[in-house]
Amino acid sequence: MDQKAFQDYYPSDFSHCYGCGRLNEHGLQIKSYWDGDESVCRFLPTPQQIALPGFVYGGLIASLVDCHCVGTAAAASYRNDGREMGSEPALRFVTASLKVDFLAPTPMGVELEIRGEVVEVKPKKVIVNAKVIAGDTVCAKGHVVAVRMPDTMKAGHGST
Repeated sequence: MDQKAFQDYYPSDFSHCYGCGRLNEHGLQIKSYWDGDESVCRFLPTPQQIALPGFVYGGLIASLVDCHCVGTAAAASYRNDGREMGSEPALRFVTASLKVDFLAPTPMGVELEIRGEVVEVKPKKVIVNAKVIAGDTVCAKGHVVAVRMPDTMKAGHGST
């Protein structure tokens, strides 16, 4: 894709997440984009991300839902404010609640499509629903409540 992913706009201090951090060389480095009013992420699981032969590990699916929805929350907040992604001050969100319902076994060897739908945008909270799709099958549905990142999580506020 020619457009930048939501995660590409995260400031470097916030780009280390295992699921979506572009600076985490061992992470998933997922990329999320707008597709009209929905967000979309595509991800091909690797053989190490197995639950049992032929099927994807459920924890990976939960991570994909989590990071895609939190990225969507940030993008939706910028969009709601009429601002360009990456403009200052940075809008960064973290997960307050994550719910995943597993509807069907998720097959290995198939690119997964994670689709996000923004349900609500408030100044400090965004709610996003997601579907994880393998081929024509919805394998999981997720619901994420994302909240603005508290100051205690920002650089310089952690333990040393």
